[in-house]
Amino acid sequence: MPSERWRPARGSSSLRRCRRWVANQTNFSGFVIRDSAGTGEPTFYLDDISLVSTNSSSNTNGPSAGTNAPVAIGLDALVNRHSISPYIYGLNWASASQLQDLNYTLNRGGGNAETTYNWQLNAHNRASDWYFESLSDGSSTPGASADSFITDTKNGGAEPMITIPMIGWMPKLGPNRADQYSFSISKYGPQTGSDPYRSDAGNGVSVTNNTTITWNDPNDAYFPTNVVFQQGWVQHLTNQWDVSTNGGVRFYIMDNEETIWEYTHRDAHPIGPTMEEIRDDVIAYGGMVKSYDPNAAVVVGEEWGWNGFFNSGYDIQNPGNTDRAAHGGADYTPWLLNQIHQHDLSAGHQTIDIFTIHFYPPEGSVGYGTTDPATDLLRNRATRALWDSNYVDESWINAKLYMIPRMKSWIATNYPGLKTGITEYTWGADNYMGGALGQADVLGIFGRKGLYLSARWGTPDPSTPTYKAMKIYRNYDGNKSVFGDISVQTTVPQPDYLAAFGAVRTSDGALMLMVLNKGTLPTPRPSWRASPTSPPAGTPSAGN
Repeated sequence: MPSERWRPARGSSSLRRCRRWVANQTNFSGFVIRDSAGTGEPTFYLDDISLVSTNSSSNTNGPSAGTNAPVAIGLDALVNRHSISPYIYGLNWASASQLQDLNYTLNRGGGNAETTYNWQLNAHNRASDWYFESLSDGSSTPGASADSFITDTKNGGAEPMITIPMIGWMPKLGPNRADQYSFSISKYGPQTGSDPYRSDAGNGVSVTNNTTITWNDPNDAYFPTNVVFQQGWVQHLTNQWDVSTNGGVRFYIMDNEETIWEYTHRDAHPIGPTMEEIRDDVIAYGGMVKSYDPNAAVVVGEEWGWNGFFNSGYDIQNPGNTDRAAHGGADYTPWLLNQIHQHDLSAGHQTIDIFTIHFYPPEGSVGYGTTDPATDLLRNRATRALWDSNYVDESWINAKLYMIPRMKSWIATNYPGLKTGITEYTWGADNYMGGALGQADVLGIFGRKGLYLSARWGTPDPSTPTYKAMKIYRNYDGNKSVFGDISVQTTVPQPDYLAAFGAVRTSDGALMLMVLNKGTLPTPRPSWRASPTSPPAGTPSAGN
């Protein structure tokens, strides 16, 4: 087709005329799009252009009506400017190659097993994730698996996050590094389940009335420890890698999901921890880290979900809220932050630096692979739980979550100056565009709302839309070109159907706009991205 037949004319109706001219043509090869003034403009790249059917008209000016309504996106590059932290682009347990390809900045070594990492033996207890077994990590070299994780992370160009156990028990091994079990069937009797590879390792639930075994001896698979044992671990890390300001570990996490230890680690900690227990642990273990590396960032919180934000482990296990009642009805997390702050004011030094949570969409179908139309629309709406104070969560919680503003409010009231993070999350449906839209929306929200760091649980396969949605922020052209690092005011009329995030890239001054057309799922339109200077791009289970 001659170019003058299909080149859009100037003016707002040019694309409508283009649709009419290319209908039923067999030799159409592309678009040339010009602005209404016909002058030079910076280069913009569109990932997707589609021709949609409309109500045709014989009028040469184009069809009289279309199926797509115009949408106005507001962007003001001079309003609400703030930095987007590079650490919001993080993962859990990513490989060096994954970190390199995504150009991600943070790699967290977290999860249930890290609560019981014995650095001296280089062994973990797998807790409720795998029959409460103490297992060797292979090498008998102290700290070997953690050092390997740090090496891979640094080779991937990212910063590692290392977990410091506070539970007070460490796994032990038998002769020749043999496995040890907390619920031996030969010792504690028949149980409702056992390891298919180690028949004597039970699940800790007696076949008698499905009774949870509470009479086990924790010394079967553990030995008791304290802060001195973990002091040796931090000494090892600083000796091996130097202090944080000289290339060592920058982020130390104070354990993992303490309010459900009575479930995940019930073989060693069968009674849920009280508010005081965790407060005292954080002060002791966090203070120890600071004594060896004063500039390292100590991360506290790490709770699993809504109940864990408001109730101690003791109260979760004993629903009468007896622990809360003993503290004047105080919510657990704000109380913890306030208590640590009061201690630090008195001591004249800061124990903690970053407050974090884990956030999986409470609507179970959203966080998994479900992709029916209703779930995909819910997945679109559920991202509002991260920021919108008017959105009522559509799960059993049935409340206004607005988690990132809520976290910041807790900090402002109880420990001013702390940074915020979400160190476990996923948005489900990794193999589908609905999941990709959710992931891209979440990353945009993290930047817009000023989160300091985040780490996704699980890295999707590179072939999936969700992986590509992650990559578009940090390496969309294969040359490590990134989305902007200064967030600017960007508004859309209906966030359930359209999301947009604007940012300035300080390295070259580019004003970038990420637009997500959530549309009508489950066959959503791909997201598109506009940039004046940049070309287009061409593990363990969730809940730990």
